[in-house]
Amino acid sequence: MSLLQLEPLDTQLALALNRHELRPLDHQFGRFIARQQGSEALQLAGVLASEALGQGHSCLPLDGPLGHYGSQLHGLYARLLNNLPEPDGVLLGNGATPTPLVLDNGALYLYRYWQYEQQVARGLLQRAKPRPVDSQWLSGALDRLFTPTDETDWQRVAAAVALTHPLAVISGGPGTGKTTTVVKMLALWLERELADNGAHREPLIRLAAPTGKAAARLAESIAKARDSLAIDSQIGALIPEQASTLHRLLGSLPGTRRFRHNASNPLHLDLLVVDEASMVDLPLMARLLDALPPTAQLLLIGDRDQLASVEAGGVLADISGLTEPVYSTDQARLLAASCHAEVAQAAQVAPIADSLALLRKSYRFHEDSGIGHLARAVNAGDGRRCKAVLREKYSDIEAQTLDQARYPALVEQAVLGYQPYLAALSEGQGAEPVLALFGQCQLLSALREGPYGVEGLNEAVELALQKRNLIRLEGQWYSGRPVMITRNDPALGLYNGDIGIALPNEDGELRVWFEQREEPVLPSRLPSHQTVFAMTIHKSQGSEFDRVLLVLPEKDNPVLTRELIYTGITRAKQRCEIYGNWQVMEAAIERPTRRSGGLGRLLWQGGWLS
Repeated sequence: MSLLQLEPLDTQLALALNRHELRPLDHQFGRFIARQQGSEALQLAGVLASEALGQGHSCLPLDGPLGHYGSQLHGLYARLLNNLPEPDGVLLGNGATPTPLVLDNGALYLYRYWQYEQQVARGLLQRAKPRPVDSQWLSGALDRLFTPTDETDWQRVAAAVALTHPLAVISGGPGTGKTTTVVKMLALWLERELADNGAHREPLIRLAAPTGKAAARLAESIAKARDSLAIDSQIGALIPEQASTLHRLLGSLPGTRRFRHNASNPLHLDLLVVDEASMVDLPLMARLLDALPPTAQLLLIGDRDQLASVEAGGVLADISGLTEPVYSTDQARLLAASCHAEVAQAAQVAPIADSLALLRKSYRFHEDSGIGHLARAVNAGDGRRCKAVLREKYSDIEAQTLDQARYPALVEQAVLGYQPYLAALSEGQGAEPVLALFGQCQLLSALREGPYGVEGLNEAVELALQKRNLIRLEGQWYSGRPVMITRNDPALGLYNGDIGIALPNEDGELRVWFEQREEPVLPSRLPSHQTVFAMTIHKSQGSEFDRVLLVLPEKDNPVLTRELIYTGITRAKQRCEIYGNWQVMEAAIERPTRRSGGLGRLLWQGGWLS
């Protein structure tokens, strides 16, 4: 036994707190367990399970330490393994009855998160059963909206999957045509529903995304794709052109974590499309599935290679699996007949497998696109290829070394990027064009603090804009100040991630305008918010910008991962400029995200909650 394990537990916990390896919340949860007459082993189990949750893991595995552990956490984890608590049915159970802690399949959970995994797995698998379909109708319908090609049309395959299952999950990188595929599928789904139901009731489709920015982009993309299709006007009228955040859709109740819509008061819809599904955390997915009517269809869209949600879980990655889809024999036969596609198949697959589709071809990042080549190399964890791409001098991507001497040049580039929206503001243009112009360029950082983090960059850009008389800093608020909401406020209809800009009204008084809100808001009424000339890569999910300035810190940091770099690069539609040093970027590329949880096992490894 090591000397660390001979120290009193309270001493070890205090040291971990002082080194910021534990949060005060983790420590307090352990003390709660102790106050319930829990043993020292149970107290430590509570502390470490809570800490794992804070790092995005839905459980604490007992087969090896988590990758982010510092020296104190390693010692605490070893201490736990040497004295594992025994289930007592009061503080630690197997999930059959509520207990603060759950031990299941070699992992420790907080009961609520164990329950979330069970709910999500059950809700998904209930919808993963195939829906009977006339294969002749399916083939003819797909022929009308998808142009025949000599190679496999993965968009057509995805539409076929969605038309044959109440649950469909379409994953693909930027520019692979997810929205186009969805609109064509919606048109055919509506055609079939109207034919089946006659004129009794028009089917209702709703669109949603995790953030306001993602919802606005989804609505715009759906409307644009719909208008380009040669479809019946009645069908077109039923494809919505408005989208909401998931919190708005579910009816977030002010001052609580509860929603107006749940199993007792389900959503009124027949089909729900959720974009940017990689951002949906485990608790939100559980509540969404709980609120869906049993007969409703769910279509999840996203990029499985993007960052996982900020909160616990990696739901989209767990659903999508680690490899390309492998279908059942029956599904493979159907896809061959209706899509002329040869897909991987197996005699036995998990039920969830036939609900998946992967879009492989990017129509945005062509062969001459450095962004596309770099994103693929990062995604593959191929550092050598990444370095080669950066050296090949593509016109849409550039890498610059960043240090104190070059810092002013970075700030100058940000100033140039933000000049168009400030020029429109000074010309008296309205909120809509000003917001659109602001979204053309974005400074992204991996960190929150320090000169290379969001806080330092925002301050530097503000000072540089003021020096050039592009803004007038007169206190916290000024004309042109861009802000991002960081806390939900259902009463105002503002949610985490919504972006607004302060503009003067006719009386010269500042009001903050948001994309998804018709009326502006008084600055004093805003919920928690921050200036957003620079935003974290995490916060940029669900958004796209013509030009991205991606800033990496001077030194390696555990938060830098392969998925973070991939997400930052792929926010750029036309140009991405990376500021940092190669050693930091290389270390991040070699560090894939690993989130501990049991959802993937529940969905993929037999039993399937039967």
